[in-house]
Amino acid sequence: MTTIHPRDTPPCAVSALSAAGVSPLLARLFAARGLHSPAELDLSFKALLPPDSLSGAREAAVLLADAIEAGARMVIVADYDCDGATACAVGIRALRAFGADVHYLVPDRVSLGYGLTPPMVEIAAKLNPEVLITVDNGIASIEGIERARAHGMSTVITDHHLPGETLPDADVIVNPNQPGCGFPSKSLAGVGVMFYVMLALRAELRERSATRGGREPNLANLLDLVALGTVADVVKLDHNNRILVSQGLQRIRVGNMQPGIRALFGVSGRDVTRATALDLGFAIGSRLNAAGRIADMSLGIECLLTDDAGKALQLARELDRLNHDRREIEVEMQETARQILETFDADGDKYVGLTLFEPGWHPGVIGLVASRIREKLHRPTIAFARGQDGELKGSGRSIPGLHLRDALGLVTRRAPDLVLRFGGHAMAAGLTIREEKLPEFRAAFGEIAASLLDPADLQRRIDTDGPLDAAEISLETARLLEREVWGQGFPPPVFDNVFHIERQRILKDRHLKLELSLGGTRFEAVRFNCTERVPDIIHAAYRLNINEYKGMSNVQLMLEHFRAA
Repeated sequence: MTTIHPRDTPPCAVSALSAAGVSPLLARLFAARGLHSPAELDLSFKALLPPDSLSGAREAAVLLADAIEAGARMVIVADYDCDGATACAVGIRALRAFGADVHYLVPDRVSLGYGLTPPMVEIAAKLNPEVLITVDNGIASIEGIERARAHGMSTVITDHHLPGETLPDADVIVNPNQPGCGFPSKSLAGVGVMFYVMLALRAELRERSATRGGREPNLANLLDLVALGTVADVVKLDHNNRILVSQGLQRIRVGNMQPGIRALFGVSGRDVTRATALDLGFAIGSRLNAAGRIADMSLGIECLLTDDAGKALQLARELDRLNHDRREIEVEMQETARQILETFDADGDKYVGLTLFEPGWHPGVIGLVASRIREKLHRPTIAFARGQDGELKGSGRSIPGLHLRDALGLVTRRAPDLVLRFGGHAMAAGLTIREEKLPEFRAAFGEIAASLLDPADLQRRIDTDGPLDAAEISLETARLLEREVWGQGFPPPVFDNVFHIERQRILKDRHLKLELSLGGTRFEAVRFNCTERVPDIIHAAYRLNINEYKGMSNVQLMLEHFRAA
């Protein structure tokens, strides 16, 4: 069952924002998302939290500055998702601009798995680095850091994932979520952490007057990468992250971006002058992620690193092709998952926490399958695929009410030999188990999920921003909303109204096309992947969308949910 709930909108916050010159609609939306003062509206670069407030950033800057002065070789070990790729590109571009000898490696998802593992260190050792840097990984790489130190490498971890009880013995750890770090923005993505380290390095080199050739690179030119990785990793858009995303989008809209990002906008058919966070997450980020899911993320990183527009376009086209292949694989896996779910007991504990496995599933796409099943059934879901040597690699997605990483921690405490490795966040996590342990894990995870989730948590809830007047459902309003930064933790506006149905038909045998009326005004609406007949009067939750066709633009309602009014 799905319920519609209007968000709480504190009147005092609305008044304070309106008094600062914010439009009545935006004041209402911002207040409902926790903004209370005009200061929180400042998305300028100067409002960014200072690098010195991030624990380890200063120490990392000193170590890297010493390495640059000594001509030491550095190697960045990246992650194979969009956040890892953008973090790597930020590090490579900035460090090379500072005069560093820096290279990168990214592990193969299937053969090496996630993070700085000992085998990954052995591959890095062939490049003879004196400094090893991780981006978007490393906080759980205890054995990998030990191996790197045994090779005589200095080690710098830049990560944002939640740490375990024991930290790696690295020379420096930069992670806002490590114990003792007072950095207010705990939601920095991996690319955000690396950007902060580069800001600290620039400050350190300023003090030493050692920037290359007396010139100092403009790190703000990397904000398109920071915005992309931040949005694609679906981290909470707190004030600091909204600054990073807003600044990156502003630069993209005026054409100040890496050639690779420009090329990715081109192959996805998106208009850079009207770039939104939605474009970054679903159009650009998905194409980069496709490389890490079913091929080699080096393709994505090279696309972000090249300054050659022709090469960037060639790589972007290859990423676009991989994304098409990824979608086909995902559709097949979702259908298999649907068939598996038909055997589940909807009233049992197993159905509270879903665990899915099929021997032929692609390990790079299981996270997407888990996400789609979670969205469809509103249940925490973990999908597994076969790894190597009898192991299963799992990727999980959760719902509000269940902190997935903590739930896996409870599983390991109750059955210490059940989970080989795990890590992640509240809403997403990864893990590895032995294949023969799958039935035991399924039971344990189902039991934990059932104990932590209340029946109310299992009801899908759509939070809305209340109704709009017919006059407010307009192209002008849609454009106003399009210019703002929305995302995880600062969700895009969803409204709800009671509409009369004037016409309805099915598009392409899959989607519902409607003509609705409100207050005598008619509006076009679409409900994707829905073919059910709609009653004459509905209560609908919807988003405003701009539909463009043959040079004409009009507002269109994208229905999230509806029921008979």
